[in-house]
Amino acid sequence: MTSQEIRQKFLDYFKSKDHLIVPSAPIVLKDDPTLMFSNSGMTQFKDFFLGYKTPTAPRIADTQKCLRVSGKHNDLDDVGRDTYHHTMFEMLGNWSFGDYFKKDAIAFAWELLTEVYGIPKENLYVTIFEGDASENLDRDQDAYDYWKSVISEDRIINGNKKDNFWEMGASGPCGPCSEIHIDLRTPEEKAKVSGLDLVNNDHPQVVEVWNLVFMEFNRKADGSLEKLPAQHVDTGMGFERLCMALQGKSSNYDTDVFTPLIAKVEELSGKKYTGILEDEKDIAIRVVVDHIRAVSFAIADGQLPSNGGAGYVIRRILRRGISYSYRFLDMKEPFLFQLVAVLQEQMGTFFPELKKQGKLVTEVIKSEEESFLRTIETGLIRVEKLIQQTISEGKKVLPTQEVFELYDTYGFPDDLTRIIAEEKGLTIDEAGFELALSEQKQRSKKDSASKVYDWVVLEEKPETFVGYDQIETETYITRYRKVENKDGEFYQVVLSNSPFYPEGGGQIGDKGVLENATESFEVLETKKENGLIISLINGLPKDAGAVFYAKVNANERKNSQANHSVTHLLHEALREVLGTHVEQKGSYVGPDYLRFDFSHFSKMTDEELALIEEKVNAKIKENIALQEFRNIPIQEAIDKGAMALFGEKYGDSVRMIQFGSSKELCGGTHVKSTSEIGHFKINSESSAAAGIRRIEAISGDKSEEYFKGLEKQITELSQLLKSKDVVRSIEKLIEENAALKSEVDALKKEKAKGEIGDWKGAYEQKGDKLLLVKKTSLDAGSVKDIVFQLKKEIPTSITIILSDADGKPMITVGVSDDLAGIYQAGALIKELAKEIQGGGGGNPGFATAGGKNLDGLENAYQKALNI
Repeated sequence: MTSQEIRQKFLDYFKSKDHLIVPSAPIVLKDDPTLMFSNSGMTQFKDFFLGYKTPTAPRIADTQKCLRVSGKHNDLDDVGRDTYHHTMFEMLGNWSFGDYFKKDAIAFAWELLTEVYGIPKENLYVTIFEGDASENLDRDQDAYDYWKSVISEDRIINGNKKDNFWEMGASGPCGPCSEIHIDLRTPEEKAKVSGLDLVNNDHPQVVEVWNLVFMEFNRKADGSLEKLPAQHVDTGMGFERLCMALQGKSSNYDTDVFTPLIAKVEELSGKKYTGILEDEKDIAIRVVVDHIRAVSFAIADGQLPSNGGAGYVIRRILRRGISYSYRFLDMKEPFLFQLVAVLQEQMGTFFPELKKQGKLVTEVIKSEEESFLRTIETGLIRVEKLIQQTISEGKKVLPTQEVFELYDTYGFPDDLTRIIAEEKGLTIDEAGFELALSEQKQRSKKDSASKVYDWVVLEEKPETFVGYDQIETETYITRYRKVENKDGEFYQVVLSNSPFYPEGGGQIGDKGVLENATESFEVLETKKENGLIISLINGLPKDAGAVFYAKVNANERKNSQANHSVTHLLHEALREVLGTHVEQKGSYVGPDYLRFDFSHFSKMTDEELALIEEKVNAKIKENIALQEFRNIPIQEAIDKGAMALFGEKYGDSVRMIQFGSSKELCGGTHVKSTSEIGHFKINSESSAAAGIRRIEAISGDKSEEYFKGLEKQITELSQLLKSKDVVRSIEKLIEENAALKSEVDALKKEKAKGEIGDWKGAYEQKGDKLLLVKKTSLDAGSVKDIVFQLKKEIPTSITIILSDADGKPMITVGVSDDLAGIYQAGALIKELAKEIQGGGGGNPGFATAGGKNLDGLENAYQKALNI
């Protein structure tokens, strides 16, 4: 069976068992404060397990794109070094939300594996949770009893809490689980050692293939367990491992999930993949084909590589792949981007985002490769200098601080530094490097550390967002919890009726006030977590159960929603002017300005920007009324022409915002008519990433302030110039300045001519060569012209000029061509520049250096004579 057939059989089987088949959620999580990426199949269903949302159906099946590279579930360091760990992987899953439980979950799994897929029963083992006294958790006897009806009891293994109690993270839904393991060894190997002894012992051919999680509990922040409102089933079967088992392979990388990618790497690199675990070339190929999948899916789902957050994780994965290919495949030019087309061919049918976003994914990866390869080349020069310095000092260990700086500041791989050092008979201080890395991580953790306590629930009632219609309302607190971070102690509250918009869709969360007759608290931010609208306040009310009045900061809301509405008009205008390839790739909407990222592959012209502004402002002047469609079926919205953004997860019911011909799915707050936006003004257009342009703009009050500021500037200029015709007055000043500059240049040249004659006669004989060390106040241009002339006219000469022009120290060195093999201008300038606390460079015949210490010119003068 091909991998495509294996995936389809899974979905068809569960469809026959009355499961609703749903698409994978995006691999990137944009509105979940607890996770950057989907790290398991259950992530998109978390709210169902917690009881915050009603499931779409009681039975669901899917295949979910997952990424495990940070936090508790981190497989990155294992990738490439074994046959079955991956960063990005598919998780086949079937789900029951308060419907069937252990009995049916076990029956379905057994039937699918042994009858549909035809896996021999004698190759399978199962584990159950043995219990844990410290948590007062009993052995999972129910699971044991159900398993023994289909499998021999000697193939049922007790598992500890680490292996058989599944938890999503430090808190959240959890429960006992039952794993299914498959023994893929040869009959001869099985005869020597029983598979029972190899289960959960990291054997590459006795691997877990499916995990049946029985969700019964919620792990609270204090570590305690509480029963979930209903019992659920959450299963996850590793698609890549399943393909390995069904295709009779001993490695995931030998299946058709990876072989087309490996073949392309072989073609591009000229290296042959042999599948040897310890072979560095083969490790590199496995790293590359794994990492290209993770990066491609992340970019297709809207996460671009960057220097922070989720973007940094994606950049780190990509750079790991580039580093391995550079070191072990001798790939010194970008090539990973050429693998995207192969991935599209393999997976584009089932995951259409790969085809839809293919050009963008390819361009971004190529740009990142070019950038990082430049970083490597620059780093190699730095490493070489560091090695020469270490050798010259008679040492054998590279200095720790410099090695860490190469890694931390310049992004140069530490293992590459290690390899180069070893080739020169040197080492790095491993313990010192690890200490520096640990200290940096601790600093980072400290800066972002926060402690979140458990919720104190005052009333179990549904919370309602009323902010689309009201910015003030009477309300009460249904639950609260304490939060501690570096800024102090705060409280998060959930309100029965909240007018505060929670951060999402690019729009920042509302601020405001929560008050009653006796107390008032500032609402510092509002976010959404697990379906709850959470506002952060700067204290805890004495009577948390009292009635409060919630008020949004009206001015900030007005400007934020003006900026949000104008992004919709901007998006439409960009597509009209540049083409329908334009798609939103990110945004920021606040009260002060808006930022809009979009797919486009060239810098916009001034004419295009002017046309965009014109089109948007025309729509503003039309005073187009908002048409809002709340809770309409998503297909109905699409049929109406609404634009759905790739990388966003939409529910069955959506909210559609329409301003005339502009129609988008959006949960943000908006103006009632476009005239409320006031005026739209683009401040800048720039590159956000390869294939991504960024517009920053203003509207509303800020736009009005901008034009008032311009008016004030013009008035002040008129007064300074004593003319109302500001443009003509400035043109006249420019003309006068140009004439004066010509006069000054002519005077400088005359002065330089006079200096040349004096300087020619000032050379001193030093052995068989001539030396001139001269102080001057001439400008840099004049000095350069003179030195070039002198080093041509005066053979066997060295010319060193020290200038204090404009109060800044500068040193210039010229070496005549006949001495270039003996003296190097660059080497001389390096020594002399130390005296003025500066640096510079050049070529063997000419070099310059600027500095900070003007007084150091005297020392430089003496040093030049001594040298």
